[in-house]
Amino acid sequence: MEKIKVGHIGTKHDHSRAKLEAIRKFPHLFEVVGIVPETPEIAEKIKNDAVYGGIPIMTEEELFAVPDLKLVLLEGYELESVAAAQRCIDHGLHIHLDKPGGEDIDAYQKLLADAKRKGLIVQLGYMYRYNPAVNYLDTLIADGRIGEITAIDTQMSTQHAAAKVKWLAGFKGGVMFWLGCHLVDLIFRYAGVPEEIIPMNNRSGFSCPETYDNTFAIMKYPKFIATIRVNSTEVNGFGRRQLVVCGKEGTVEIKPLEGPTKMTYADRRHSAAGPYNDLKMDIPFLPPTGRYDVMVKDLYRYIMGTKENPYSYEYEFQLQRMVLAACGFDIDFKTPIEL
Repeated sequence: MEKIKVGHIGTKHDHSRAKLEAIRKFPHLFEVVGIVPETPEIAEKIKNDAVYGGIPIMTEEELFAVPDLKLVLLEGYELESVAAAQRCIDHGLHIHLDKPGGEDIDAYQKLLADAKRKGLIVQLGYMYRYNPAVNYLDTLIADGRIGEITAIDTQMSTQHAAAKVKWLAGFKGGVMFWLGCHLVDLIFRYAGVPEEIIPMNNRSGFSCPETYDNTFAIMKYPKFIATIRVNSTEVNGFGRRQLVVCGKEGTVEIKPLEGPTKMTYADRRHSAAGPYNDLKMDIPFLPPTGRYDVMVKDLYRYIMGTKENPYSYEYEFQLQRMVLAACGFDIDFKTPIEL
């Protein structure tokens, strides 16, 4: 089986270590040839690390000069990764770009358009696309078990330390940008583009008065509302991360989304006789072997041409416009754009 030579740029993204660890699980698929840390201090710190250690440390120019390099993981600071990704595309390299796609929508549009023109894979780091319960929900919807959607409620909160809340002030949308992007992706997956996006983001002031750390957004569709709540100050917020999809025929609740993932299904036929009772069934599924295992194996298949990336360049661009709208950016998210 042909190996893909992989480079890794950046270490500051929260998913950097875990993403590289996932890649290194599959040495028959990937050969990690080099890592580009942000600073000499970081390079010194990671050289004996359990995940980063043993990988040649190099400059970006040295990485691009590696013969037969095909793929680069972009795992740096969120507001710098799109520029680094553009340099990779300019060198004819496939990329895995960790989420979200930055605040400069014009730069992101150019990145995706150039990648499409060159036939290069762009995979975004939205891990819930590969969540087994989310994928099972796809099947329930396709089988008509949910029926016409009547509501979607999502939540992805955490009790962040004060230093993390202060760091989030670097994003105009705060925690809605950083974590809410996952929920926008899930809603877009099931409901498409809304008529209106209404951001209702607040600053608690508990840790940093400049940070939007208590955020909420509404996505208005012709017949229903989808909600997004992301709070950095919620006790047990991780345990209440959830995706709830309600339809005329059934309701699915995935809560928590992970750690462990739990899923229930309520069938209209079973609850009709007791509408005020909590009548639902647990949905069993095989637990994932790792948060990113399926993601990186699919990335291999996309590059080798044995599987088509189900998320088009246009999808990723549309998603980012919706993310920015939920963050409060004044942006046109409804006009279809062909890249």
